[in-house]
Amino acid sequence: MTRALTSKRIEQIRESAIHEMTRLSSKIDDVAFLSWAKPTSGTPEHINRAAVSAIESGLVGGYSPNNGLPDLRREIADKLGRDNNIAADPDEILVTVGAIEGLAAAAMAVLDPGDEVIVPSPTYSTHILQVLLASAKPVFVPLVEEDGYALDLDRVRDSITPKTKAILYCSPNNPTGTVFSREELTRLAEIALEHDLLVITDEAYEYFVFDGLSHFSIASIPEMKRNAISCFTFTKTYAMTGWRIGYLHADPSLLPHIKKAHIAFAICAPVVSQYAALGALRGPQDCVAEFKEHYRTARDLMCERLDGLSDVFSYQKPAGSYLMFPRILTREGRDSTAFCKKLLADAHVSTTPGAAFGSTGESHLRLSFCVEAEMIDKAFDRMESFFHGARP
Repeated sequence: MTRALTSKRIEQIRESAIHEMTRLSSKIDDVAFLSWAKPTSGTPEHINRAAVSAIESGLVGGYSPNNGLPDLRREIADKLGRDNNIAADPDEILVTVGAIEGLAAAAMAVLDPGDEVIVPSPTYSTHILQVLLASAKPVFVPLVEEDGYALDLDRVRDSITPKTKAILYCSPNNPTGTVFSREELTRLAEIALEHDLLVITDEAYEYFVFDGLSHFSIASIPEMKRNAISCFTFTKTYAMTGWRIGYLHADPSLLPHIKKAHIAFAICAPVVSQYAALGALRGPQDCVAEFKEHYRTARDLMCERLDGLSDVFSYQKPAGSYLMFPRILTREGRDSTAFCKKLLADAHVSTTPGAAFGSTGESHLRLSFCVEAEMIDKAFDRMESFFHGARP
């Protein structure tokens, strides 16, 4: 008898829908690409110069301390106090390979096989995988779509069992663009503290919040210090996706254990990227405001174009991030994967099927508006022709 050579936990994980659509898109010429949350703007020049300077000074050829460069951790602690109202010591900071590796290390450090993790749905697909890879169980709690994908705190409370260990969420949300309010997250913190649950956050889009709203970090609630693991990234804030650099903040009782997993995964974050991140924090911040304004304008354009396809899609206007999650109204939309593959093959428009984003993602698709206006118009011109006119 031939024995399976792969683990059961990895066999339950399907190929990433995001990367599958990217792979399929690469086989087609002239694709209008709305499927990947990758900014088309380049990394700001002052960040590039910081990296080049570190290379030329011979600083990047070896490992850094496992938890990150001391100067970088000090700058991050200052940033957390200034922008997130989190009282952070540099020794409570772990520099990671993007927020993704920090989230994975946190999951491996705190979850045991059979533990349950409450995950609002829709949510970022990789969060689900991280829970599964830790041999834990994601418990999906639907967001309230008709209320802008708001948290359903009563259902969160009702979903807690003796096996519940943590709550994992992202705000602004990927894929919906929801910004969870201070009031919602304060109530969520009360639930977590009542049941002594950890709250693990992904705050990758923290600076991209629109319409007069503001980002709130649950770790800024003093009582949550022991119970919060907060993950952040430079990759979205500064258009540094390829640099793979992020960080997390956690209580001293948790951080050494998270660092054990981090060392097993990465040893340390790329040193050249750490110097680039240091340049990002110490340099001018005008670029962040410029990115935010570009995304707001692109969001408004995408909403306007969706209004022209109101027989095909309904949507909730995103309050943050550079992503949105329209519902597909046609019969074909019941299978979002097939819908997106057909849209790619026949209209040459690349989107991401909603089925990848949790139990309530089906019948939706994710659209990214971190692209230029010309790409949005190109994609929607093609979709209007596809749905309303002669099909290519």
